[in-house]
Amino acid sequence: MSRPWRVAVVGGGIAGLAAAVRLRDRAPAGTEITVYEQSGALGGKLRTGELAGRPVEFGAESFLMRDPAGGDSAAVTLIRRLGLAERIVHPTVGQAALAVDGGLRPVPGGTLVGVPGDLERVATVARPVADADRDGGRPLLGPDEDVAVGTLVRARLGDQVVDRLVDPMLGGVYAGRADDLSLVTTMPALARAARVEHTLTGAVRAAQAAAPRAPGAPVFGTLAGGLSTLVEAAATASGATIRLQAAVRELTPTAEGWRLTVGPTRDPELVEAHAVVLALPARPAARLLAPVTPEVATTIGGLDYASVALVTLALPDPALPALSGFLVPATEGLLIKASTFFTTKWGHLARPDGIALVRASVGRYGDETSLHLADPELVATVHRELSGVLGVALPAPLASHVQRWGGALPQYAPGHGDRVAAARTALRAAHPTLVLAGAGLDGVGIPVCVRSGETAAGEIIEALGGSGS
Repeated sequence: MSRPWRVAVVGGGIAGLAAAVRLRDRAPAGTEITVYEQSGALGGKLRTGELAGRPVEFGAESFLMRDPAGGDSAAVTLIRRLGLAERIVHPTVGQAALAVDGGLRPVPGGTLVGVPGDLERVATVARPVADADRDGGRPLLGPDEDVAVGTLVRARLGDQVVDRLVDPMLGGVYAGRADDLSLVTTMPALARAARVEHTLTGAVRAAQAAAPRAPGAPVFGTLAGGLSTLVEAAATASGATIRLQAAVRELTPTAEGWRLTVGPTRDPELVEAHAVVLALPARPAARLLAPVTPEVATTIGGLDYASVALVTLALPDPALPALSGFLVPATEGLLIKASTFFTTKWGHLARPDGIALVRASVGRYGDETSLHLADPELVATVHRELSGVLGVALPAPLASHVQRWGGALPQYAPGHGDRVAAARTALRAAHPTLVLAGAGLDGVGIPVCVRSGETAAGEIIEALGGSGS
């Protein structure tokens, strides 16, 4: 290839931007990178807004600080690369609660996404089934086996542990249900331990021991000024041409790579690229893949999603407990599934005026009818339920914001990882310069998405590198 590489990144979320930064850092000098984003803004589910004069996250709130292997997470590594490390802040209050039986109870310690390693520590919230987690003389999971989280935990520890602990924890992250979500994809450390350990509590303890962290080391972080600063810095560092309101409607293989059809049907733009990173949700990616690799498209397009709404209230001097927030089991019958006390959890947001920012997440997979409420009704319902859970009559909000994320959170059924791996293998064999990235394939969370984008960029560099630059 005598001309500079031209790489198209389709999707301007954090996975696509991480891919663009990695391409800029490691592809040959002169590589032309273009990011195509269908909407009018970069960042995907990273979106910082403002309420009551403070920056507020209307999407993802924070990132994990550590990688499962023990080092910095991919998000922290990218933040350092972008020169934003001094902006990292950590929660000032880390204790969360569960809303059960009409009151708040602290989330028990010693659990892994709600699955206990010590049954006595969860007794205040849930009653595990006595003697169910017996050593049967063999590992809990076979070498290639995957199960729903709820299936395994119910069989070993009973319904209450799932309904009151695991389900609200997973619901807070995925807006999904433990009985539907893959253990391997959502709790990979526990899945690895379950292939060795003979009891579930033993697997939890083994998984925790395999990823030690220094006492007092922060688990989560965010950026002062908001996570949109990460988006802006990544876009700048990538040196990419950014195309907003630029929907890619078709991909066509060519002798040198790919032709992208961009823009409206009546006035399309045809763009040539040597390679393409598809950093899109599963279904839009599948639509572009369908004419190119139908079998891969069918696999990718089969992933389902949950929709959620995030309701943020600015409350004048409310009496909030010293908690980071709370989670709500579905069995409690509330619209809210989780709530974060922003100005309590994140000290850098607190100010002397006493105004508190509180965010509630609404919407569970399979129960999206609650999202049919209009914004004023949603705000009123959240305000009423918050007052009920806290046991106080909260003052009327000074301001509010409703952010709806339709089809935002992937639902990973058991076997998801194997299906995605097979689809990627098939795509690589047929079209090595077309690579997939994003949460729909690899899991949610900023570090996972960053790593997914960076891995995709590495595959592109490898595929093009054989021709030279």
